[in-house]
Amino acid sequence: MDSKQIQDLINQHPIVKDLIELKETVWFNPEFTTLAEGLPFVGLAKKDIDDARDRLARFAPYLMAVFPETSTTNGIIESELTAIPNMQKYLKQHFNQNIQGTLWLKKDSHLPISGSIKARGGIYEVLYHAEQLALKANLLNLNDDYSKLNSDEFRTFFSQYSIAVGSTGNLGLSIGIMSAKLGFDVTVHMSADARQWKKDKLRSHGVTVVEYQQDYGIAVQEGRKAALKNPNCFFIDDENSKTLFLGYAVAGERLKQQLTQQGVIVDQAHPLFVYLPCGVGGGPGGVAFGLKMAFGDDVHCIFAEPTHSPCMLLGVATGLHDEISVQDIGIDNITAADGLAVGRASGFVGRAMQRLLDGFYTLDDQTMYNLLGILNQSESLKLEPSALAGMLGPVLVHSHSDYIDLHQFTEQQLQLANHIVWGTGGGMVPAEEMQNYLSKASA
Repeated sequence: MDSKQIQDLINQHPIVKDLIELKETVWFNPEFTTLAEGLPFVGLAKKDIDDARDRLARFAPYLMAVFPETSTTNGIIESELTAIPNMQKYLKQHFNQNIQGTLWLKKDSHLPISGSIKARGGIYEVLYHAEQLALKANLLNLNDDYSKLNSDEFRTFFSQYSIAVGSTGNLGLSIGIMSAKLGFDVTVHMSADARQWKKDKLRSHGVTVVEYQQDYGIAVQEGRKAALKNPNCFFIDDENSKTLFLGYAVAGERLKQQLTQQGVIVDQAHPLFVYLPCGVGGGPGGVAFGLKMAFGDDVHCIFAEPTHSPCMLLGVATGLHDEISVQDIGIDNITAADGLAVGRASGFVGRAMQRLLDGFYTLDDQTMYNLLGILNQSESLKLEPSALAGMLGPVLVHSHSDYIDLHQFTEQQLQLANHIVWGTGGGMVPAEEMQNYLSKASA
């Protein structure tokens, strides 16, 4: 975009100026509507989530056999929900802001197999593809015990096929580890901001890693091009895949069960706020869709992005979605939050979910490092910097009276609310790397 086009965009959407200036920015969605009105734009329904849930249940015996760490959950890939009252106190003190209700951490950071939220969607799409191939070859039927896939016969069968993906790191880990375990020939195209330890881990599982000096967008573009040359290669597209999206969406009903087990009520009098770090949008978009299907209008989803990579906020606020990138307005897309380093948002997710999201905010890298330090001090929990993006959410909700007025939240509703920060990654970060992150906290 030239300077005149950028100025015209700012005149139409003043928030763009704050994004260009890399200010920590909050944007509450004026187009927000009810689930009943917003759902038709998603193009998916509860039955689609149920189908994904049932498929994961079919694969549970196999996952338990090949990944023993899933045996505690009977082969279901799920994370703990834990209250973090000490963190809530720290946030109140640090930001001098009262935070009412109860603060929770959803520990997707510690999901088995790959240690991030991507274990939901990424692993699910690989399993979906494997099932389709095996069913078509008459090697499998839906009533089988899927632990039979843990055999040389199936590994040899899947070795005829390839899987490819473009990734900043965590999606690549999930897809690479799962694909290699099944026997696929798998290639992960990784952007420059991907961590070395993630590349090393993939290679240790027999995954081919192709590295690029450019960002996520180029890794995806080149990965897609390479996959097109091989008719037996399946490219997993984080930007547009409804299968990935549904793998994430299964989280909604499971969270509802966890809250019920903890005795937590979610209804109009007890609203639920969920804060989701956002990169290209597939993970948070799918989870938010699942939450909306589970809790309806009583759940309020807010996305968090780095100041240097505010692609979803930019796309939704301007209505341009994937027709604009942060680089188009002069933002460099360079951030310590490697999993969120995406310049152009998913057009599918933006258009599908824009009416069902309460809002977006951005925060800079140092804020994420500081929040990581506070979480470690207060709760002895360690996450990736990007996974702390959601931790600022409860502070912003309580400090913005315009948002409270827009949704007409009463004082009593805020007192009875629950706030869930979705901890998206960090469970497998090497100790030395984690210490490096923590050393950057100045809180």
